Amino acid sequence: MEHFRKLERMYNSAPINEHFKPVLSVELGKAQVRIPLRDDFHHSAGAVHGSLYFKALDDATFFAANSLVHSVFVLTARFELDLLAPVSKGTLVATAWVSGEDDRRIYAEGELHDESGIILARGKGHFARSHIALSPEVNYD
Repeated sequence: MEHFRKLERMYNSAPINEHFKPVLSVELGKAQVRIPLRDDFHHSAGAVHGSLYFKALDDATFFAANSLVHSVFVLTARFELDLLAPVSKGTLVATAWVSGEDDRRIYAEGELHDESGIILARGKGHFARSHIALSPEVNYD
């Protein structure tokens, strides 16, 4: 669906993603983010910093939620993260799905695994529709 490809292109255009080199795929109510790990993502004890876990899961749940909204950008209103295991090499794989919706919020959950399937973290977020139009101004094209 063209909406999903536009969301993927919008994500790819974000300046922060030049550093992390993530790959996003979007489907209806679902999204996946893959981030190849590098040593410069490590904290001083040699494992990936938790901020990368947050980024992967927030991004995946965000785009699962925005896959349902064709007119405006959604915003993360709340996010919870449970860190379960460390990782130092390979690829982070965050898989997310919409778990509910009401008049004010879209709810999405996700899991973060390494490339061999070991679960590293779980996250869940609440997403609100903003007043920012999905348009070429936000690289939605």
